Amino acid sequence: MTKRTYPAGVPCWVDSQQPDVGAGIRFYGGLFGWEFDAGTAPPGDTGSYVVARLGGQETAAITGLGAGPHGVPAWNTYIAVEDADSAVRHLLSAGATLKSAPADTGVGGVWAALADPEGAEFRIWQPGERPGAQAVNLPGGWNFSDLHTADTDAAADFYARVFGWQFDRLDFGTMIRRPGYGDHLEATVDPDIRARQSGDMVPAGFADAVGWLAPAAPGGRPHWHVTFTVADRDRAVQDAERLGGHVLGQDDTEWTRTALIRDPGGAVFTASQFTPPSGF
Repeated sequence: MTKRTYPAGVPCWVDSQQPDVGAGIRFYGGLFGWEFDAGTAPPGDTGSYVVARLGGQETAAITGLGAGPHGVPAWNTYIAVEDADSAVRHLLSAGATLKSAPADTGVGGVWAALADPEGAEFRIWQPGERPGAQAVNLPGGWNFSDLHTADTDAAADFYARVFGWQFDRLDFGTMIRRPGYGDHLEATVDPDIRARQSGDMVPAGFADAVGWLAPAAPGGRPHWHVTFTVADRDRAVQDAERLGGHVLGQDDTEWTRTALIRDPGGAVFTASQFTPPSGF
C-alpha cells in the first residue's frame, strides 16, 4: 500500500488536547470507531500522546493539555514543511508568533507551534517516518481543516506568502488551494482524482483544495477548525450525546449535513455527512 504523503504547505495531521486523555479515547473511539495504540494512556492521564487508527491506519491523536501556552482543550492542525527551523524563521518574518520552538519527536518528525497575525494557532510538521494522516476522507476520518478568522483578506495575504496558498471565492465559500497538490495525489495515492472530479458541479482546481476560509463568528476568536467525515450525521449526533458530548448546532446544505459538536473535554469539531446533489 502506498503511504499518503504531504507536500510542503499542505495540512497533514490533527491532534486534540484533552484534560483527560482516557476520557478523550473513550469518546472518539465510541464516536468514530478509532482504535488507539495500547498501553499509553492510563485512566486520568494528561501527558500521553496516543495515536488513533481507523482500519489500522493513523488518522489523528489525543494528547494531554500539558503546561505552557497551549493548555486549552482544542483540535490542532499541522501543516507540512520541508524544514521546521527554516519554516519558523520564514513565518516569523511574515508576522507569525512562535508558541513552541521546533521539537524533535524522534523518528516521527519535528513540530513547532505558531499563531498567525490574527491570533489563530497552527502547527507545522517536518515529517520523518510519519508523513501525516493516512485514513482521511472516509467515515470516521479527518476531512478538512478550515480557518475561521476576523480579517479574511489579511489572512489570505499571510498564508499566500508563507505557504503559497491560493484563495478562490466561490458562491458558497472561499476555497484554499495549494497549487500542485492534485498532481501529487494523482501521482501517488489517488490516480483517479481527475476523472472523479471532472463533473461540471466540481469547482475548478478542487483537486488542489486543502481547506476553506471563513469569517469568524461575531465575538469569536480566530482559529483553525477541524471537520471529520461521518456516514450519517444524525447517528453521529445521537452517538456524541450518548458519549457525553454536546451538540452546538446542525446545518444542511446542498452538499453536506453537518453538526457542530463539543466533546466532553471541551474541544469543538464538526461532523460532516457528504450529501451531493442528485446526479453528481
